[in-house]
Amino acid sequence: MVITQLLPEHYKAVVKLANQVHGDNYLDMPGIKKMVEQGTKFDINACFVALDEKGNLVGFRTSYAAQQWPIDKWCTPKAWPVLPSQMAYFKCIAIAPEAQGQGIGPKLLHASVVALRQQGALAGIAHLWKQSPGNGAVKYFTKAGGELIKVHNDRWLENCINDGYVCTICATECHCQAAEMVLMF
Repeated sequence: MVITQLLPEHYKAVVKLANQVHGDNYLDMPGIKKMVEQGTKFDINACFVALDEKGNLVGFRTSYAAQQWPIDKWCTPKAWPVLPSQMAYFKCIAIAPEAQGQGIGPKLLHASVVALRQQGALAGIAHLWKQSPGNGAVKYFTKAGGELIKVHNDRWLENCINDGYVCTICATECHCQAAEMVLMF
């Protein structure tokens, strides 16, 4: 397995995997392009893919550079251990179902942390899907050192209403919770 920067030649496969894992209309081509732009600072790309021995995409992580993402109502900056200007954002991770449990997620996270640190961030925040199978998202981030800041109800409901997102659990009216968690670098 190879962990490498997420590049334009990976976009199509990333969009397909994101929609397979997170639900229909979760991601599109303009969306992945924007994610990579927000994750690149000082020519350092903090977005990565995992490729198997045949070069097939089996996972990806997108992360945003500090000061290159919107701090919205789902964020609690007063509870963060660093200034908002020093906080990166872990946007998305997806691992192909057949590749889960092989340590790909932690490797992608590590690659992003190294890049975000090089960009000048001191920590990263994430909104983790609490209803992921077995609460795997929160468990994985906690094992990496993440600490809970706040739980947000109905985090992705607006995406269903405004963007046509279809949650893999709730369908077109998502009431899943997001665990806002921080990881110090």
